[in-house]
Amino acid sequence: MAALAQARATEPKVGAYLLLDEDGALDQARAIDAARKAGRPIGPMAGVPLAIKDNIHVRGLPTTCASRILEGFKAEYDATVTARLKAAGAVILGKTNLDEFAMGSSCENSALRQTRNPWDTSRVPGGSSGGSAACVAARSAWLSLGSDTGGSIRLPASFTGVVGYKPSYGRVSRYGLVAFASSLDQVGPFARSVRDVALALRAMAGHDAMDSTSNPAPVPDYTAALARDLKGKRVGVVREYLDKLPNRDVARLCEGAIARMQSLGAEIVEITLPHAEYGVQVYYVVASAEASSNLARFDGVRYGLRVPADNGIATYVATRGGGFGPEVKRRIMLGTFALSAGAYDEFYGRAARVRTLICRDFEQAFARCDLIATPCAPFPAFRAGEKSDPLSMYLCDIYTIPASLAGICALSLPVGFDSAGLPIGMHLSAPALADDKLLAGAHALEQSLAADKALGLGRAPAAV
Repeated sequence: MAALAQARATEPKVGAYLLLDEDGALDQARAIDAARKAGRPIGPMAGVPLAIKDNIHVRGLPTTCASRILEGFKAEYDATVTARLKAAGAVILGKTNLDEFAMGSSCENSALRQTRNPWDTSRVPGGSSGGSAACVAARSAWLSLGSDTGGSIRLPASFTGVVGYKPSYGRVSRYGLVAFASSLDQVGPFARSVRDVALALRAMAGHDAMDSTSNPAPVPDYTAALARDLKGKRVGVVREYLDKLPNRDVARLCEGAIARMQSLGAEIVEITLPHAEYGVQVYYVVASAEASSNLARFDGVRYGLRVPADNGIATYVATRGGGFGPEVKRRIMLGTFALSAGAYDEFYGRAARVRTLICRDFEQAFARCDLIATPCAPFPAFRAGEKSDPLSMYLCDIYTIPASLAGICALSLPVGFDSAGLPIGMHLSAPALADDKLLAGAHALEQSLAADKALGLGRAPAAV
């Protein structure tokens, strides 16, 4: 299989995979070939090489969440997204690296290995779904799955020059995804084109009785929706975002993409999101509080790492102390404090109220526009080790977090390269459950940008 050969060639430089299941992938491919020869039905994604972030269950394979605390654990069932993509015929190549428990923006918080950006291996691929983005950019998978809580699909997509999609909250089942922040987490695809993202989303989306947050609304034909164009669509632009961007290459390319949308018939309208500036603060209270609760199950008693000690409490403390990395510990402590009796109203309660204001900002904005176009990241991929303090890392997600808090659909679309040859993505979002409209608008823009040879989109990164 070509994807496995490509993985063997690029993995020493990129390190996208935590597990490359060559035997399993070949067995799946042979079964598809046998079904085809026998005239039996095969799925719409038959033979598509798929990589899965290692916080999503694949039956019989380890789920590590890139953490030592899940040492020795293997999934006993498929996540719903895994099962649906298997049923569609996708071939699972392996599990990809991430920031531990999906907590990070660079993939440097993995306890198991370092993943590098295929465009420049001295730089990070973004996080937390860095391995899933890097393998698609390196052509060692045609499609991959990530999870997005505050930007963990969209930021790495921007850094690695691929399309990364965060569905509307509830559109894709979270059953079998190891929970980080349950009111924010979503599973979504990475691919090299919007069409491939639409094909994957059509297979994944839909109600799941195993997920209480799953939305029962009918699933449109996302690939058919791509025939629509941008004529008459209103695109909202937050002017202060572009004016205050610290990196002028990012501003220039985003402004160029917005102008291209206008040339395709879209009407550009200026909007404001007045409470979005508080998104980072709100996110790190809400997400940390939910993580504090969700990660309490990793206790060394039922599965994973167990550090023996004199009694149950000592074992619990030793296991969690030795098994969790520093960023996970930091967020558990932040979340536990925010939920404590003396701080709940001051921190979690206030954050929940501001989150409501952010949701209202988007509702008011979408009354005036169909899509919103903003930068995806303040800058291109940065060098490994460059952002050593937590605050500078947290601010990487300043443009992606508000959409997560509002539960709307959003993606990162490659729009060009900076002066150093690093890819830049633009962030597009649409109202909740308007995934078909978002994909249609993104596809129209993508096709126009791809036809502009001067932008150089579609070329392979250095590590390929």
